[in-house]
Amino acid sequence: MSSLSGPGPTSSYNQSSVTLNSTSCEMADQSAHIFFMVIYMLTFIVGLILNGFTLRVYFCGRQRQLSSCITIYLKNLAAADFLISLCLPIRILNYASNAVPIRQIYCNFGASAFYLNMYASIMFMGYIAANRYLKIVHPVETHFLQTVRAAHIISVATWGLLLAMTGTYVLISVLTQEPMDSVPVRVSCDVLHSKQLSVFYKIIHSCSAAIFLCVLVSLIFFYYSTSRRLSLAQQRQPTSSHSKKLAKSRRNMLVLVSVFCVCFVPYHLVRVPYAFHKDKDCLFNRCLFYLKEITIMVSVLNVCLDPLIYFIFCKAFQAQLGLRRTFSTTQTQTQVERRSSGGRMSSVRRTTLTPATKHISVL
Repeated sequence: MSSLSGPGPTSSYNQSSVTLNSTSCEMADQSAHIFFMVIYMLTFIVGLILNGFTLRVYFCGRQRQLSSCITIYLKNLAAADFLISLCLPIRILNYASNAVPIRQIYCNFGASAFYLNMYASIMFMGYIAANRYLKIVHPVETHFLQTVRAAHIISVATWGLLLAMTGTYVLISVLTQEPMDSVPVRVSCDVLHSKQLSVFYKIIHSCSAAIFLCVLVSLIFFYYSTSRRLSLAQQRQPTSSHSKKLAKSRRNMLVLVSVFCVCFVPYHLVRVPYAFHKDKDCLFNRCLFYLKEITIMVSVLNVCLDPLIYFIFCKAFQAQLGLRRTFSTTQTQTQVERRSSGGRMSSVRRTTLTPATKHISVL
C-alpha cells in the first residue's frame, strides 16, 4: 500500500541529498575556471605571435621559393600550431559561459578542430624525426621518403585522414544531438553525447592513442639509433666531422623527443582512462576531469615550444633573427683559437714586434 501511495519521507530525503551532492559537485567544478582561462589566454597570445612569425618566415620570406622535405613538414607543423592557437578563444569562452549555444558550438566544432590540429602536430613531429633519421642512415643517397613529392603526398594524406575522422564525428554529433534547455557548470562535452556518438567517441580515442603510441615509439627508436651510431663513430674517430654531425643530430632529436614527451605523454596517460571510465562517484569524476583538463593545458604549451624545433631544424630562422652571422663568427673565432693553440700561428706572432701590432693583438 505504501508503494502505491507515493514517495515517503525517506525517498524525499534521498532525492534531496542526491540533488545537494550534484549541486555541490558542480559548484566545485567552477573553482578552477579562472586559472584555465588565464593560462589559455597567455598561450593564445604567445602562440599566435610565435607561429604567426613562423608562417611569415616560411611563406613571405625568401624561404617560400626553397622547398625541401623537412621544410614542408615544418610548414605543416607551424600551420597546425597556428590553428590550435585560433581554437583557444572558443575554449576560453566555454569556460566563461554556461550558455547552451556556446557549449554546442564548442563541443561540435571548437573541440573537434582543436584535437584535429593537435594530432596533426603529433604526426608531423614524427615525420620530421623520421626524415632526420633517414638522413643519418643514408647520408649520401636520397630515399624516396626524403623527396619533396613524397612529403607533399604524406602531408595531404595526413590532413585528409584527420579531416575525415573529425568530419564524421561532427556529422554524428549534429545529427544525433538532442535539444537541451541547460548544461552543467562543468565544461565537459559528455552530457551532449548521444549513444551513437559515445561509441564513435571511444573508437576515435582508441585510434588517436594508437597514432600517438606509434609516433612515441618511433621517436624513441630514432633517438636511440642516433645515439648508438654516435657512440660507434666516436670510438673510431672521436674528432671527425662525421662524429660532430651525429652529435648535432642527436641533440636536435633530443629536443624533439623532449618537447613531444613533455606536451603529449601526460595527456594520453589520462585521456584514455577518462574516455572509458564508468565510475559514478562525484569526487572521482571531478578529479579525473580536472586531471584531464590540466594535461590538455600542458599539451597546448606545444604551440609555444615548437618554435624551438623550427629554430634548430631550419636555418631560415637564424637568418631571420640575425643569429646565423653570430654563430658563424663564433665558429670562426673558435677555429682560429684552435689553430693558435696548435702552433700554426706562432710564426705570425713572432713577427708582430711593432707597438701598433701589439696594440691590435691586445684588442
